[in-house]
Amino acid sequence: MPVNKVEIPGVNTAKLPLLTNARMRELFRAMQDGDMTARQELINGNLRLVLSVIQRFQNRGEHSDDLFQVGCIGLMKAIDNFDLSQNVKFSTYAVPMIIGEIRRYLRDNNPIRVSRSLRDIAYKALQIRDSLTNKNSREPTVYEISEALNIPKEDVVFALDAIQDPVSLFEPIYHDGGDPIFVMDQISDERNRDVTWIEGIALREGMHKLNDREKMILSMRFYDGKTQMEVAEEIGISQAQVSRLEKSAISQMQKHVKS
Repeated sequence: MPVNKVEIPGVNTAKLPLLTNARMRELFRAMQDGDMTARQELINGNLRLVLSVIQRFQNRGEHSDDLFQVGCIGLMKAIDNFDLSQNVKFSTYAVPMIIGEIRRYLRDNNPIRVSRSLRDIAYKALQIRDSLTNKNSREPTVYEISEALNIPKEDVVFALDAIQDPVSLFEPIYHDGGDPIFVMDQISDERNRDVTWIEGIALREGMHKLNDREKMILSMRFYDGKTQMEVAEEIGISQAQVSRLEKSAISQMQKHVKS
């Protein structure tokens, strides 16, 4: 079966029903009065919504029918928690919940493991974010989320970053009918640029012009990350001498690179 083909046993997805807003409100009232057949009709009448949502996850390597099942869980949660008193279309409320359920599924099945405690913080932060968004009709700041959770904002940022879905470098981001443009095409690698490569050769040639002590000082300072004081103590000269030798060596190398 093709990965991106959605199949529901015994159901023709092309003929899934669509519900009018008026009919949906009637069904919600009936469901809230205890009519479970109304709930089932609401689920069946919004399966197209789930199908539309999972299209944005097509390039994640997951089977669409698996994502569809997970999306249906999000749909049922949305149906069970929808508040008719709020002047909001059901689809506006349901889509974020369906997306959230699918993202949780993808995170929990992500080969890059994130600690349970970190995921818990991230999920709570996402719940608070959704709650504050619905309450204030705007996206909350990280500070507002951290205040609501009573944890440092740095922890919130770290947790949310940790559960971000990895993106393949070969994921297409644009296609005009010809060759697609992939994520990797939009990322520059300074290490592989011709100019950097040439400069690297020039620097290595410049190092050959220095004496052994100058080479050692530059290596300890800029490769090993030592301070001038640490270098001075290690090779048995004063810090002032290290400073003069370092400046002299750098000056000689700069002349060689520019020449």
